[in-house]
Amino acid sequence: MSGADLSSCRSVIFGCEGTKLTAAEKKFFKAEQPFGFILFARNVETPKQLKKLVKSLRSAVGRPDAPVLIDQEGGRVQRLRAPHWFEAKPFGYFGKLYQSDPDKAIEALRLTTRLIAADLNDAGITVDCTPCLDLSLPETVEAIGDRAFDGDPQAIARLGAVVAEEMLTAGIIPVIKHMPGHGRATVDSHHALPHVGAELEMLEETDFAPFKALSMLPWGMTSHIVFDAIDADHPATQSAAVIKDIIRGEIGFNGLLLTDDLNMEALSGSLPERATAALEAGVDIVLHCSGVLIEMEEVAAVCPPLTEEAKARINLGNQVFNHTPDKMDAKVDLARLNDLLEMGVA
Repeated sequence: MSGADLSSCRSVIFGCEGTKLTAAEKKFFKAEQPFGFILFARNVETPKQLKKLVKSLRSAVGRPDAPVLIDQEGGRVQRLRAPHWFEAKPFGYFGKLYQSDPDKAIEALRLTTRLIAADLNDAGITVDCTPCLDLSLPETVEAIGDRAFDGDPQAIARLGAVVAEEMLTAGIIPVIKHMPGHGRATVDSHHALPHVGAELEMLEETDFAPFKALSMLPWGMTSHIVFDAIDADHPATQSAAVIKDIIRGEIGFNGLLLTDDLNMEALSGSLPERATAALEAGVDIVLHCSGVLIEMEEVAAVCPPLTEEAKARINLGNQVFNHTPDKMDAKVDLARLNDLLEMGVA
């Protein structure tokens, strides 16, 4: 995948409407050349169908290496479900176990991530929007909830690193989220705009710390949250101050930066306005997930070609594909994980 031709790509990732592409979608994707695609539960029925859809998405843009993304964390957020795919426990489960038995928590999380990666590799999916590095606090909104590992930044960073390491070993790009932290939000950014009033010094010591520890990872995703101490007028996704000074500066992340979904109601204005504001603030790629064609047409119209900086970040991240993924035996991993479950430690 390294050295891919990115000259025709727009700075956007799109979803699609159903379990197979329509003629109109194929025509649109061919013409507009989104950088990649993201899948949701509405796009998934069976392994055979999923493989065919992934191939058809890449065929539509004429790029066999076009990234295909999914949110496969575990718990509430996993688009691939039983009976066809492995059902994983949420990150919060491993965080609780880590408090009492760090070694077994890490082993169980490592096996879990290998099993997720095996499913993604089988489908041809190359990017997983995981791990979630947000703090788990008493006030953390339920939309995050047990998607967060823990309230301790060091524990979050250690467990997040396990997920990232296993994904990279399997040839899958992980996406750290939601930068620079969603844990202090008390409202759901799917429905309203959260404001965080914490002082900058506290944010640096806590919320930002897991992202800083894993800042070398190739891809990241922004949060639709206003941090009053940094920029009281714009959510992080659309804030040049947050992106330049915090994500690129304090945190030190120089990977490919994606928005969270443009359709989330924390953002205001039309979809083209939302996309334009995010790109002007400094994100590399906007993410539009609904699969509604008329919306995608509106967004594509304002998304320019990838910047040279974005291309460089993509090619750097793509170095994960320069090796043959380690041979992993999913049956062995599942058996070991089940042993841990029976022992009551996972």
